Amino acid sequence: MSDTLYTVTQLAKDLGVTARTVRFYEDKGLLTPQRAGNTRVYTHRDRARLILILRGKRLGFSLREIKEYLDLYDADPTQQEQLRALLKRIQTRIGSLVDQEQALVETLAELRAIEQQAQDALAALASSEAPAKSRRAR
Repeated sequence: MSDTLYTVTQLAKDLGVTARTVRFYEDKGLLTPQRAGNTRVYTHRDRARLILILRGKRLGFSLREIKEYLDLYDADPTQQEQLRALLKRIQTRIGSLVDQEQALVETLAELRAIEQQAQDALAALASSEAPAKSRRAR
């Protein structure tokens, strides 16, 4: 385990987020940094938690779900409950994404059909205008 300590600015820069983002997660109770005077000091554990928070957000989990997951991790050193909860949430999220994927496939097919109809209509208009223009040119 590393004894490295980070300031809010260092941690934010290291993980590609803003200091405001780090403070936001602290305000929501997801991070609990130590203090050295008035300065927040983040440990390697805090850094790992922030990585999990960012990953959870990227995967579409709510802050409440992420907090529950992190709380399980803190309460169960064997991680059995955490892993069960994670599997359940992942399966739910996969189901949700599969539904969204199907809706996107259907929407894309419909848009492509409309696009093709518009292109066909433009081509028909262009071909019907061409003879009329050539007759006017005579």
